[in-house]
Amino acid sequence: MSERVHLSPPAVHERVRRLRRDGVIQGTVAKLDGTKIGCPLLAFVHITTEGWGMTEPVLALREMADVEEIHTATGETCLILKVRCLRPSSLEALLSRIQAIKGVRTTHSYVVLGTYLERGPMPEIPEPQSEEK
Repeated sequence: MSERVHLSPPAVHERVRRLRRDGVIQGTVAKLDGTKIGCPLLAFVHITTEGWGMTEPVLALREMADVEEIHTATGETCLILKVRCLRPSSLEALLSRIQAIKGVRTTHSYVVLGTYLERGPMPEIPEPQSEEK
């Protein structure tokens, strides 16, 4: 990392320590392979709700093990979920549970066929300054 940002290893260590302290780095997590942990089916579920829709029944989505992420969104959908399931029938069961939640109007699901990039936010790394002669 130090080579990439053009700093010494101790300087990088100190900067990471400060970023953790300031809340920029919020945690360190293991990135799991869905296929290897028995959840090979990745899908995104768009949910339309009545009104704002962030009611306690809708917030109960947080307790569903298949739900990895919940995002509010603009446009024709209210919520976007990232879910991982064992098989199509597992996704179907999850969708049935979601559709039974009070306040949920519709769901639209999109099954992922392949993933080519999956990463967190990337800060802009400044270009190295060239020495002018």
